[in-house]
Amino acid sequence: MKTELYALYLAARHPHTPWYAKLIVAGFVAYAVTPVDFVPDAIPVFGFVDDLIFIPLAVALAIRFVPSTVLAECRMQAREQVAALPKVSWLTIGAVWAAATAVGIALYL
Repeated sequence: MKTELYALYLAARHPHTPWYAKLIVAGFVAYAVTPVDFVPDAIPVFGFVDDLIFIPLAVALAIRFVPSTVLAECRMQAREQVAALPKVSWLTIGAVWAAATAVGIALYL
């Protein structure tokens, strides 16, 4: 999903993408990456179902508006750029959270 969203972002900035497709794609990508939701995540079950259903449907709809040649080019660029990103392990993420928690507890006490 990360690669598809990045490919759609690139397609929204591509000069051969029609203006209406740019507007639709930009709206869907903005909704997917911002914390604003139609149904807030604080509402049990329904808050997360909103994300599980709406975002894949929005991506599928946005793909229909982008010309296939532009989308193929943007997908290739997205795969290359996502593959070039440094990999972060879950152990590193856990260590950062543990360190932040320890600092927070130490400052609180």
